[in-house]
Amino acid sequence: MSRHSSGELSKREWFSEAIGRTRFVVLIAVIAVLLVSFSLFLQGTVLALQTIYGTWRDLIAAGGDTPTGPLSVQFLEVVSTMLKAVVFYIIGVGLYSLFIKPLNLTSALGVESLSDLEQKVVSVVVVILGVTFLEHFIRWEDPLETLYFAGAFALAGGALVFFQRVNRGKGSDLQQPEAKLRARRELFEHDTEQREIREEDVQRAADTTDAQAAGKVGAGESRG
Repeated sequence: MSRHSSGELSKREWFSEAIGRTRFVVLIAVIAVLLVSFSLFLQGTVLALQTIYGTWRDLIAAGGDTPTGPLSVQFLEVVSTMLKAVVFYIIGVGLYSLFIKPLNLTSALGVESLSDLEQKVVSVVVVILGVTFLEHFIRWEDPLETLYFAGAFALAGGALVFFQRVNRGKGSDLQQPEAKLRARRELFEHDTEQREIREEDVQRAADTTDAQAAGKVGAGESRG
């Protein structure tokens, strides 16, 4: 190989490495999303404490005679806030695990690809939609408005569920039950945060991919 060709190859390798290093820009999004998540968790905690304190104060002042409807709405608002915090948290740790370093946490949750991350986020969003509608239903201020509200939520929730159905099984080939269990054991029993991708995991994923291409297993099934 000539000196010119060798120099051109080294330039290409340097450029490829530089492009690959741009993945660390995702850290900006990770930090921002996690800050939003922590803020929502804190707001939910403050809201929960305020609701609990106000509930018991009013209950004692009224001698135990207080309507349960408004209280249910307030507590559902706490649940909704916490679920929103969970959405941002899953996005933050998912992006970090996918672009920076793999984590046992995301593997234990089944988030090993962008498709997996989408599925988890959509699942929580559907729950948030249900909780939000339940808040509106408990208030029951305007039946016609509640009906419109239910129709809008049904369309939105139905579209998200349809999206999940269409994209089911299109995630990572590393979604093996034993790999998830190992990640949970390393995380919760040994406090090991970073996930190690072992050679048998790679080989099993390759075998699963070949079997799927040959039509021997379904897209959502795993071997092992």
